Amino acid sequence: MIRLFACLLYLSAAPLQAACRQALVLGLDVSGSVDATEYRLQLDGLAAALLAPEVQQRLLAMPSAPLRLAVFEWSEPGHQRLILAWREVHTAADIAAIAAQLTQIRRAPAPPGTAIGPAMAHGAALLGQQADCWKRTLDLSGDGKHNMGPHPRDMRATLSHRGITINGLVIGADSTTATDRRQVQIGELSAYYRAWVLTGPDAFVEVALGYDDYQRAMERKLLRELEGLVLSALP
Repeated sequence: MIRLFACLLYLSAAPLQAACRQALVLGLDVSGSVDATEYRLQLDGLAAALLAPEVQQRLLAMPSAPLRLAVFEWSEPGHQRLILAWREVHTAADIAAIAAQLTQIRRAPAPPGTAIGPAMAHGAALLGQQADCWKRTLDLSGDGKHNMGPHPRDMRATLSHRGITINGLVIGADSTTATDRRQVQIGELSAYYRAWVLTGPDAFVEVALGYDDYQRAMERKLLRELEGLVLSALP
């Protein structure tokens, strides 16, 4: 609440100097555990989540201080592909154009490893390009634990003083014939993200029960990520 109040004071005192209220980077897992169908569910699910009426309302809630959005894919160290360069969101047409771009992207070859630490570093570097935004958030989606490159715990220590937030969206196994095992897997992965990935005082983990649930989970996460600085602007 203190940070929200400070931001509102800043907005009222110097509206002409405001650049953006939030820079949001979305990092999508394209490692070997993600098949072609699951890849499509991520991209199309993200597009649909951005078009959800309540998400759009929050994206557009502060015209005087628009949000900036970027999206990248990640797998092994050194493999990060920017699929949406920084876009400032001013209108519903901007959101529709972003969603259309995401649905048209086709999967590129990617190595199979899962390098969460380097993905954190890549997302933080992108956020470093938006130093004038009031809040900077990295949103990492993934269905497995880190297995290559610098460990997330080391990256978390490095990034903890840069004024960014890192949230997670963990994706459970799609199998519906092993419900108990899936719940254990989701619980373990959520705990892993909380222990080693989340950065910032308001960081959180959202859960998708499978890739079929990705769109709904992304909607929930976007609403939570976007709520802080726009509450006073909503009806």
